[in-house]
Amino acid sequence: MGTYEHVDLFAGAGGLGLAARGLGVPGVGIEWDKNACATRQAAGLATQKGDVRDFSPSDFPSANVLVGGPPCMVYSDAGAGAARRALTDTLDLMQRMARREDVTARLVQLDDVRQHLVLEPLRWALDSIDSGRPYEAVVLAQVSPVLPIWEVMGDVLSANGYSVACGLLRAEEYGVPQTRRFAVLIARRRGTAALPKATHQWFRKTRSPVPGDPVLPPCVTMGEVLDRPEPFIVVSNYGSSGDPRARGRRTSRQPAPAVTAKIFRCRVITDDDAAQDRLSASEAGQLQSFPADYPWQGHDKGQQIGNATPPLLATHILAAALDLAVQPTRPTETMPVPSR
Repeated sequence: MGTYEHVDLFAGAGGLGLAARGLGVPGVGIEWDKNACATRQAAGLATQKGDVRDFSPSDFPSANVLVGGPPCMVYSDAGAGAARRALTDTLDLMQRMARREDVTARLVQLDDVRQHLVLEPLRWALDSIDSGRPYEAVVLAQVSPVLPIWEVMGDVLSANGYSVACGLLRAEEYGVPQTRRFAVLIARRRGTAALPKATHQWFRKTRSPVPGDPVLPPCVTMGEVLDRPEPFIVVSNYGSSGDPRARGRRTSRQPAPAVTAKIFRCRVITDDDAAQDRLSASEAGQLQSFPADYPWQGHDKGQQIGNATPPLLATHILAAALDLAVQPTRPTETMPVPSR
């Protein structure tokens, strides 16, 4: 597909940006949080501080790949309540945008800014199409509840000349030492879009071999990436099956539970319940597949880490979108020295 340069909407601390750099795809990330911007700067990732809504494709004329992970509402939480109405409103707005209707007045009436922000990748993609310089590829990743948004956005992009693939990917199936599902959209102007193939096994506590399963390495464990004496147990900060008393537990021989903004509330104990030091920012980042020496800066490090797309997962997604080869299959242990 040629030479690439990306613009990363809602760039955060750098999950997608780090993946792009590792694949040799330069670019810039737009981010409004000062702490995430400080982390990106320390990591050597080009950053435009500001609100995505204040920019457009014409501000980044050399970018031919659009990537991002907009903050999203948990559309499924309220069933037929507020979240369901928000999803219906969002999908309606997307259809109106596809018809090139002016939705500005409606956007300012939205109760939750995230409902507006999740529409921004579509605005950017349609603006690029209408300007006669469509992005060669559009790559979006966010946690699983956003999948209905990606599916409708994929329909719109397909109607505008893109090949589209979207679905749910399990982070541990791509070498990330945690279990979390991500909704992913890949759209390409040339060739056929496809989600990346798994490189590791899917984690199930009671998994038994199933005839026909692909022969893949086991998923990466916490013990393999964290420099801690084994065995240890991570006790999740949230309950299992909605019960806060049933705290989920993972041993060091398993991948971590989903790494969220509350990661530092997780307890770490030994087999005989003796308390260990809680996870550091470096360790939490490693569970997201960031390098051990990634330079987390400022406040709210848990928020920065939990909101990031795991770089290793992002590497496989971007490589699939751009027909690029992926070399690493495990989290990187040290930061590459950024070029200045």
